[in-house]
Amino acid sequence: MAPSSALVGKIKVQLKLAISRLRMVQQKDSAIAKQQRRAMQGKDESARIRVENIIRSDIDTELLEILELYCELLLARTGLMEAKECDPGLEEAVKSIIYAAPRTEIKELHQARVLLVEKYGKEFALEAMENTDAKVADRVLRRLKNEPPSRELVTLYLKEIAKTYGVAWPRGEDGRGGQGDQDDDDEPGDGEKEKAMETPLSTEELSKATPPRDLGPRSPVHVAPPKPTTENLSPTVNLPGPPELKPGSKMAAAKEGAGTGDVKTAAGKVAPVGGKIPDVDELAKRFAALKK
Repeated sequence: MAPSSALVGKIKVQLKLAISRLRMVQQKDSAIAKQQRRAMQGKDESARIRVENIIRSDIDTELLEILELYCELLLARTGLMEAKECDPGLEEAVKSIIYAAPRTEIKELHQARVLLVEKYGKEFALEAMENTDAKVADRVLRRLKNEPPSRELVTLYLKEIAKTYGVAWPRGEDGRGGQGDQDDDDEPGDGEKEKAMETPLSTEELSKATPPRDLGPRSPVHVAPPKPTTENLSPTVNLPGPPELKPGSKMAAAKEGAGTGDVKTAAGKVAPVGGKIPDVDELAKRFAALKK
């Protein structure tokens, strides 16, 4: 067996290669899934069959994203790998990679798995593969289940795709769902394509066009919405509202006095609004008090 420090160095290099490869595969799969979403046309049953492939692709992409996060975690905590036994802070990440790596097509991740098995031993790897101690992450196990998606999830996907590309779904919601469903062709005819391409826009339509929203200064505060997943297709950002301001004692007294026309003084006495004009004798007494 190689020395511990040399083996940890090999693991670091292989983890970096695996992270780079995982990111490339995720970008490629996301681009393919986007093309598949744009091509969702035709009958309802055909669309349901096609969307199952999109769901399966999204689940695989989410699995690769989770494994990438675990690789980054191990890379950030390589100092804990110097010990002979697996640190509790690394156990979930290590066992999840050992368990899930053979079910992917990432060769760099396979090599990282081999080095991790060499580092922690065959018994540790056997526990991870059988998940006898339930240390493999549940989110990894859920995405490795080989079962068809539920009908509710398929319907939610169809609604989100239709909403994104401005398509009325289910058919008939816009009042045009009669003869369109009987057409076997998924793509419009060549004559319709040429007619759509040759139709010019009038000057009046161009003058009514809405300018892009990205023009002009932007706010320095920007909150990116969370990424949709197969478990939550429409995530939202919940921002805290403004704090509730309660009126103080002076404000409450002023509101009470506004209804009666009187204002309470500091001594608690009610004084008329506008005050009282002092006479000459009272003014003389005030000046004498000021001279003292």
